[in-house]
Amino acid sequence: MAMPSLLEHDFRAAVSKHGEGARNLGSTMEKVLILDGCNRSALAATRSLGRKGVKVVVADETPSTLASGSRYCLEDFTYPSPNRYPEAFINVLKQEADKRQIKVMMPMTEITTSVILKERAKFNGLIIPFAPFEAFDQLTNKWWLLELARDLGISVPRTHFVHKPDELNALRGQIDFPAVLKPFRSRICCGPRWLETAVRYAGSFEEIERMVAQFEFLNQHPFMIQECVRGQGEGVFTLYNQGQAVVFFGHRRLRENPPSGGVSVLSESIVPNPKAQEAARKLLDFIRWHGVAMVEFKVAEDGTPYLMEVNARFWGSLQLAIDAGVDFPWLLYQLATGQPVDPIGGYKLGVKNRWLLGDAAHLYKSLIRGKDLDMPHGQKWRTLLDFVNFFDRETRYEVNRWDDPLPFVAELKRRFLH
Repeated sequence: MAMPSLLEHDFRAAVSKHGEGARNLGSTMEKVLILDGCNRSALAATRSLGRKGVKVVVADETPSTLASGSRYCLEDFTYPSPNRYPEAFINVLKQEADKRQIKVMMPMTEITTSVILKERAKFNGLIIPFAPFEAFDQLTNKWWLLELARDLGISVPRTHFVHKPDELNALRGQIDFPAVLKPFRSRICCGPRWLETAVRYAGSFEEIERMVAQFEFLNQHPFMIQECVRGQGEGVFTLYNQGQAVVFFGHRRLRENPPSGGVSVLSESIVPNPKAQEAARKLLDFIRWHGVAMVEFKVAEDGTPYLMEVNARFWGSLQLAIDAGVDFPWLLYQLATGQPVDPIGGYKLGVKNRWLLGDAAHLYKSLIRGKDLDMPHGQKWRTLLDFVNFFDRETRYEVNRWDDPLPFVAELKRRFLH
């Protein structure tokens, strides 16, 4: 199947000192509301759109967020928790959007995206440039996703599907260790609340039994037991327009927190793995996707990309793609407002994105818990030397930036004073 060509991007900057340029140019553009302001993806989107001259309003359930501290944020407000008070959350968004004449809304997290897409009809006149709730709900169901991937011939880790705990005994002797216990969703809606889940690793069948007994997201909901695939974490970032791919971008994880596997704290722009890109395209073409997505893979030593999950929304390392030349928030804004999408002829390879506080957490866990991670003493020193390398010309810092310093101040306050 032929790959869509990457679009050529033009790097027009529209912001002068202290964002006055954004305010002036923004008079001809639709105002955008960015939710989940505490998230790094919200900061990346705020900076992206603000630099293009778009008036950006940031909101979160807490004040003083990463994104609202940015010079590119024009206004901000707080809303009730979408987790605990979804109806009040929706009502406040509707009121504030009307009062502030907001035309486009971009949620950043799984919970806000799910709540908003499910109640999209209530936001009459507000553009939400994401797929229908049904498509979003399917992609974020990891059980459904893995079954679809297998039907489409996409490589997935060997998986045992567990509907309820009393099915475990039938799997005794069939599981390879270490094993991965993966909930069927990252966030599970349980009536009036959302249950936060986490991937767990087990070294024995007895350890699986203990974890299932301990965690509600395992003993009250379906989950999967997967083989632990050793390899390189890679992602395919993409933008779709009504079922048609617009652009693909490749991402490689260099360091994660926790070190055993988690959030990317240092990543690099790469040429998309052809097999991974083809797999991502099969999935998203099948579901007729619309909007942004990040498809995660673990590439084994033999070069096989194994599907891990899909982020059916903006993702944590969004800033990497923007710095490399694929400005996903701006491209999505153009689609949302009916403008011609800037052509992208390629992007810069080898650009690195570093989340400094996350990388510091990675260092701490590597040095303090190195024994638990089976880390040799020499590797600890290499980890320390890698961390203090602040002079790599290709590395961009995700939060702390000289031209927009206040988000990093807000991040430090939140980390050390709360």
